[in-house]
Amino acid sequence: MELPRNRFKHDLLAGRQQIGLWCSLPGSYAAEAVAGAGYDWLLFDTEHSPGDPLTVLPQLQAVAPYDVSAVVRPASNDVVLIKRFLDFGAQTLLIPYVQDADEAAAAVAATRYPPAGVRGVSGLTRATRFGRIPGYAKRATEELCVLIQIETVEALQQIERIACVEGVDGLFIGPADLAASLGYAGEPGHPSVEAEVLAAISQIRAAGKPAGILTPDEAFARRCIAAGSSFTAVAIDAGILARGTEAVAARFR
Repeated sequence: MELPRNRFKHDLLAGRQQIGLWCSLPGSYAAEAVAGAGYDWLLFDTEHSPGDPLTVLPQLQAVAPYDVSAVVRPASNDVVLIKRFLDFGAQTLLIPYVQDADEAAAAVAATRYPPAGVRGVSGLTRATRFGRIPGYAKRATEELCVLIQIETVEALQQIERIACVEGVDGLFIGPADLAASLGYAGEPGHPSVEAEVLAAISQIRAAGKPAGILTPDEAFARRCIAAGSSFTAVAIDAGILARGTEAVAARFR
């Protein structure tokens, strides 16, 4: 049995634009409902959602037959959480709230087996197809993708150093926390925040790494793509559900 190919990683490194959907609803049924919608990637969130490792596992299983890539965001840059998601078969992780190169290096180390890192070893995980992938421990890194989330003023100042960390495959701007860090909590669409996001995208690209962003603002999403964002999440499932149902109800009031 072959090691599964991480299409997201290969397309990312090839510079192909990938449009994503942020999934904060923890159910596998909801994940499968959106898996065939036409997005390139789905982000399964466990930082700002009820999701956890045991809800992400059935989500990964639900979307596996579909032509879409799965990205998982652990609740924190934690070696145990990262290990669990990797063992469940996640190949791309978005690590939140990374402040500097040392924290980025720790995130990468959590995805690598010794001696290159600190990931614990088990030969009977879903990632190994329950022991059916020959040489998994030696080859897993080939198809793992580590994305680092930049979401504070301090992290903005460290972009070049973070981008230089070996094993970091891309940098992602977190606009909500960045807005708060800039003094505009709850205002990710503030012109000053948007200007910082666009500048950060350009800086990430100049440092030689792919840049990503989440924004449900279509006009701003297109500006980010024009600035160089190459993995761009353009909607959130809970937002689509909440605003869409409100719109239908309003038409009948």
